[in-house]
Amino acid sequence: MPITRWPLALVLGWTAFSSHADEVQVAVAANFSAPMQAIAERFERDTGHRALLAFGSSGKLYAQIRHGAPFGLLLAADENIPKQLESDGLVVDGSRFTYAIGKLVLWSPTAGYVDTEGTVLGERPFAHLAIANPKTAPYGAAAVATLESLGLSTRVQDKLVQGENIAQAHQFVASGNAELGFVALSQVIDKNGGIAGSAWIVPPRFHPPIRQDAVLLNTAADNPAARALLDYLKSPAATALIKGHGYDLDEPDAAD
Repeated sequence: MPITRWPLALVLGWTAFSSHADEVQVAVAANFSAPMQAIAERFERDTGHRALLAFGSSGKLYAQIRHGAPFGLLLAADENIPKQLESDGLVVDGSRFTYAIGKLVLWSPTAGYVDTEGTVLGERPFAHLAIANPKTAPYGAAAVATLESLGLSTRVQDKLVQGENIAQAHQFVASGNAELGFVALSQVIDKNGGIAGSAWIVPPRFHPPIRQDAVLLNTAADNPAARALLDYLKSPAATALIKGHGYDLDEPDAAD
């Protein structure tokens, strides 16, 4: 599944007008596509730079970076891939930070289908359960961990349908090809914090924390646009958008 590029013309300086616009190519985990587009649009208004966004599974983006793709920043869906890039010597020292804590949700577009405790998985018949590929997508790995925690891995094994990334897993459910699926909360939350259909927000105790880390790659070490965007992700404007799209900024209590 090809990743999508989104050019955005960024016209004003963030803190002051910039007459010289630079650009950066940014690799973004598929689950973060909606908030990142919103952030980039705000960044467009607030800086004099240009951003080119590419979306895909974190594992595929990692492979592309390792093979020389000209990305300047990576916003991954986990912390392990950015750490691996650090070990590979491809990251600017000290640039890695957690920009969001992801939330996994069991979702159906059908109202009343998924109960708020997730018992639908063990008590209600269904033919297909969509997840992202756990080998390349951290949200897929979190879904597998959740099923293992619930003792349901064997029971649902024959019903699993895997998307290449979390965007494809969501599409399986939204299109009706799967009755329900594990997706990112950010994919189904609306601007008022509601969820269309029915959903169970998976408590953090059922899977390892989904810490989503960003890194500045060596290829953009001297790129003003890359450094400006990395800083912008920590700004009040960006963090408000991140929270509004269903992410935490601090790790939740695993006892919840």
